[in-house]
Amino acid sequence: MVRAYLFLAVFIPLTLIFAASALICTFFDNSGRVYAMHARLWSRISLRIAGVRVRIQGLEHIPEGPVIFMSNHQSNFDILTMIAHIPQQIHWIAKKELFDYPVFGASMRRGGYIPLDRSDGRKALKSMENAARIIRSGKSVVMFPEGTRTRDLKLLPFKRGGFMLAQKAGVPVVPVTINGSGRINPAGRKMLHPGIISVTLHPAIMPDNNLSRNEAENRLQEKVHSSISSALES
Repeated sequence: MVRAYLFLAVFIPLTLIFAASALICTFFDNSGRVYAMHARLWSRISLRIAGVRVRIQGLEHIPEGPVIFMSNHQSNFDILTMIAHIPQQIHWIAKKELFDYPVFGASMRRGGYIPLDRSDGRKALKSMENAARIIRSGKSVVMFPEGTRTRDLKLLPFKRGGFMLAQKAGVPVVPVTINGSGRINPAGRKMLHPGIISVTLHPAIMPDNNLSRNEAENRLQEKVHSSISSALES
């Protein structure tokens, strides 16, 4: 627990510094490249401070153009790991409330991250339509289809929203399996252990437009679930 608090004592001010610097840079560079560089450097420094090493395989499975990465979710370190080691410029679909935080929220908006309003069904659907439009314009995003972190390292049931988005956007989905992050920082516990996080990227899956919407979403969900499960350590 002491290690976790020491990490947070460095991580929180580090995050504010990088968020502010990235925010300022967006006024001079609207391509997003400088913002992505800030995010990647922030993530790599944070992982190093925590004593975490990352092994990644399957980068050859990332197709050209916009992609939706769908990963299992064991720990807050999944976010740092993906930002630090996915070579593409990636954006996050995050709950709208995060965008209300001073500095951090403004930085996310300027960085092109996508807010998702889950307060009611109509707003959530509108958020999905907006996210699909942004993805089709060329942005790659990361989603956790479980919707929250698992406490026992097993896959939780997938939420339907991510697969609705994939069908609307019509871009490839790259399933991602993350192992080890749940032992480094268990969900719901203020603990931090040094260690290794392994990341496996699986072959991309294209949404099927020849099926009905529900059938296509179910089929995509099954394929993504199968891919992630295939490399998940027990």
